[in-house]
Amino acid sequence: MAAHQRQISGHSTRKKVQVSFVIRDEVEKCHRSGVNSLQFDPLLNRLYSAGRDSIIRIWNVKQRTEPYLQSMEHHTDWVNDIVLCCGGKNLISASSDTTVKVWNAHKGFCMSTLRTHKDYVKALAYARDREQVASAGLDRAIFLWDVNVLTALTASNNTVTTSSLNGNKDSIYSLAMNSAGTVIVSGSTEKVLRVWDPRTCDKLMKLKGHADNVKALVLNRDGTQCLSGSSDGTMRLWSLGQQRCIATFRIHDEGIWALLANETFTSVYSGGRDQKVYLTDIRSADSHTLVCEETAPILKMTFARDHTSLWIATTDSCIRNWPANKKITQSTDDLKPINDQPEMAIKGGPSIRHYHILNDKRYVLTKDTDKNVARWDVLKACKVDEFGAVDFEEQIKNKFKQVYVPNWFTVDLKTGLLCIHLDESDCFAAWVSAKEVGFAANDGTDPKLNFGGLLLQALLDFWPRTLPHAEDEVEISGDAPNSVNGEKKLHPGNSYFSVPGHIPIVFSEVGGRTLLRLLVRDAAGETESLLLNETVPQWVLEVTVDKTMPKFYKIPFYLLPHSSSGLKSLRKDRLSASDMLQVRKVIEHVYEKIMGAGSETGSQEKGEGDKEEAETSIAEEKVELLCMDQILDPNVDLRTVRHYVWKNSGDLVLNYRPIK
Repeated sequence: MAAHQRQISGHSTRKKVQVSFVIRDEVEKCHRSGVNSLQFDPLLNRLYSAGRDSIIRIWNVKQRTEPYLQSMEHHTDWVNDIVLCCGGKNLISASSDTTVKVWNAHKGFCMSTLRTHKDYVKALAYARDREQVASAGLDRAIFLWDVNVLTALTASNNTVTTSSLNGNKDSIYSLAMNSAGTVIVSGSTEKVLRVWDPRTCDKLMKLKGHADNVKALVLNRDGTQCLSGSSDGTMRLWSLGQQRCIATFRIHDEGIWALLANETFTSVYSGGRDQKVYLTDIRSADSHTLVCEETAPILKMTFARDHTSLWIATTDSCIRNWPANKKITQSTDDLKPINDQPEMAIKGGPSIRHYHILNDKRYVLTKDTDKNVARWDVLKACKVDEFGAVDFEEQIKNKFKQVYVPNWFTVDLKTGLLCIHLDESDCFAAWVSAKEVGFAANDGTDPKLNFGGLLLQALLDFWPRTLPHAEDEVEISGDAPNSVNGEKKLHPGNSYFSVPGHIPIVFSEVGGRTLLRLLVRDAAGETESLLLNETVPQWVLEVTVDKTMPKFYKIPFYLLPHSSSGLKSLRKDRLSASDMLQVRKVIEHVYEKIMGAGSETGSQEKGEGDKEEAETSIAEEKVELLCMDQILDPNVDLRTVRHYVWKNSGDLVLNYRPIK
């Protein structure tokens, strides 16, 4: 909850800001993509899992049928690593949104946000005896944090002094620190291990030997030995005292991404791209057992209570618990897994992997990892149709309409959920006819609507700055409800539709870091409202607070007699009109102004709707409009003609001729 969040370190120069939101269920009870990290609290029998869907989840593993307890939401990109500290009271998380966050693990809320990193934060390390945490990532820097300082932060005292370890020349993907906090090791795409003393920040050594990225590290308790797993498929044992590799294990067929050693540092579990988990005797390079085989590449492992079993996270959304065989019984190359079934599985949900924005630029078709196809309404931020496991390309063809609306949003599937981005440059490009999109006015008029402007108003509906005074309460029309989760609204963000209150809105620098994340309904909160005042950019304020919509887009075109019409070409005037103007209106213009029929009836048309209807039908019976020798449907607009018929970069040319 944003009310509990304290943000550390500011921004010197504000970059362009984009608005994003995630279309999702109110409570996401299962991971929707790969699970990057795990932590187990043996005292409470709780498992914490960090998802690529940006959510940390808490599970009660004693409840086998319904283990879900709670979600911890505040990150806006992959959560790459988590560590439990302070005896399980607090949890630290590292994310690709460039932040490190501190959580109250028992209550599940975010206590503070650390913004020291400048790129994805990929790894954390924890020294239990000193309550010290280290973070590292793609910015090549390692920062050391005192956990007791982090958890004692208040709104008035939120400065954090960190130590930093420099010297890495490439992106860091793995980090390890021993319990005593006397040694810290980093692994990177530099293919070497770098070692420091975190107490003095002195560099101790650089260890060479791997041929690819070092993805996993584990240290023994006294910091004298280190195990490393690499994308080169090998696991190496290093003596830090001798500053050299003392054993190389070539067990896996592909890269090793996860390591888990026992307390005495005599055996290690390893897993990775080949989906297999091996138990290896560290003292004997030839002794290993194939414990189990997963269904996807393995990202992380942690022990359950009493080390009797392993929790394993993979690139799919399920988390499984396997027996932890402590005896190493096999040493041949032709290994069969000792366990063929997990003891327990926490089921994940499907992840959206493909999308297609339909031509109306309102609906998006998606296909997920279960091959199910669905249709989503971007304006109302909800799923509207589930088609099941049908042919995706066939469904795209079925939903095709020859209508052209400019692109006004972009789609991102990185978290496995449907994320919509709105940028200042193209957010207001889509003007549409209210009647054509099903938002017809009660008075029979057909106002022109701007998709982006209306959506921003709906997203910030609860922000006090967008609300009128109580005496200005507006009667709600259409299908916009006047409350969200029982909360009465003074007015709708717009009178056409609303967005569910549970939808997360994110303000971020374009291509950069997150500035603010909150739920639609939480914009009414005092703290969130103040943060919005500091964050919302001017281009959003204009449509949400000032209620000023952008101008219509105009399209230039030439209107000439068709070569078969027998009419003489008048002077070639360059005309201009709204790009939403229907061909019907151009036909009327030709009939009335160019062919002279308007002198008899034009004065009556403006005041009498039925006369106008009659006159329109007369014009369409007398004149037809062509483009590229193709007769145009009177119902289409100029931008559709330009996109589907004209298909040239130059000014549109329309031809008219009498209907004989």
